[in-house]
Amino acid sequence: MTEERSSAFSRFVLASTALLVMLIPAAVKAQNSAEESPRQSFTKRTVAYKVAGNCTLHADLYRSPDDRIRPLIFWIHGGALIAGYREDIRPEQVQRHIDAGFAVMSIDYRLAPETKLPQILEDVGNAYNWARAEGPKLFRVDPDRIAVIGHSAGGYLTLTSGYRFRPRPRALVSFYGYGDITSDWYSKPDPYYSKQPAVSREEALEALSDGFPCGAPPPARRFRFYLYCRQQGLWPKVLTGHDPDQEPRYFAPFCPVRNVTAEYPPTLLIHGTKDTDVPYQLSEQMEKELAAKGVEHQFVTIPDGGHGFDRSNQDLALRTYQQVVEFLQKHRK
Repeated sequence: MTEERSSAFSRFVLASTALLVMLIPAAVKAQNSAEESPRQSFTKRTVAYKVAGNCTLHADLYRSPDDRIRPLIFWIHGGALIAGYREDIRPEQVQRHIDAGFAVMSIDYRLAPETKLPQILEDVGNAYNWARAEGPKLFRVDPDRIAVIGHSAGGYLTLTSGYRFRPRPRALVSFYGYGDITSDWYSKPDPYYSKQPAVSREEALEALSDGFPCGAPPPARRFRFYLYCRQQGLWPKVLTGHDPDQEPRYFAPFCPVRNVTAEYPPTLLIHGTKDTDVPYQLSEQMEKELAAKGVEHQFVTIPDGGHGFDRSNQDLALRTYQQVVEFLQKHRK
């Protein structure tokens, strides 16, 4: 493994397993370095939005300490739907959105393989409906001005919100997400991950033996299960219990690229050309479909960018967050 690929792999492991969780205090002051804007504080509040069996799902609510009604950014973490945590959102990203006049809601959802994809999508939809119903009362947000942002698998969930949520979000932002979960990149052994030491089925199952804790970061070793899925090309089967080769029609409702219409929300796609986890071509494919349906969109290419580039290069991250803000500002009214 080259030094560059090893570094990219390490960054993904950190991002997917929440080893880089950065806790944001209840009142924080951060420097908006790109434009040297005034320092601004914001508050954080954690609430429960759903109880599913013995699991209570939470959301973190960030906003300026004032009474102004704010548009809302609905943020979805990544982690292949197997790992990840609501506090994976970077403080710099929160601050940039707060400085731009938004409130932010970062959510948890139940994780695979213990929970299958339809139920995960249900959790995310429930969180969106909760934000619309309770957000105006609890933290002064406008329920009709909600944008959805997600990273990696969170980007995938973001793209599903464009046709599953009602009313539709005002805008979507997908960081290195994907619109297709059935093609070879996920349903066949992955060339990149197959170069890593093989993970046995027994080791993969052992990595899940701790379960996933509701309201806390998942154990780091859950990534071993994901690595096994990528080496064996099992992710779609594990997530749904169905085989995309034998039941392609079953997957149609779960593939954003197959569900784009002219009513799809304005969308910003962001992807690095050297992403070794989610191929850059997945965003190219989504961009092509958006263009074909006449959907307003932008596609930001990060030359030589890897998966999770915004965690490894702060200057690049801040510039990209600013592009996100500029895109969202166009659709906030």
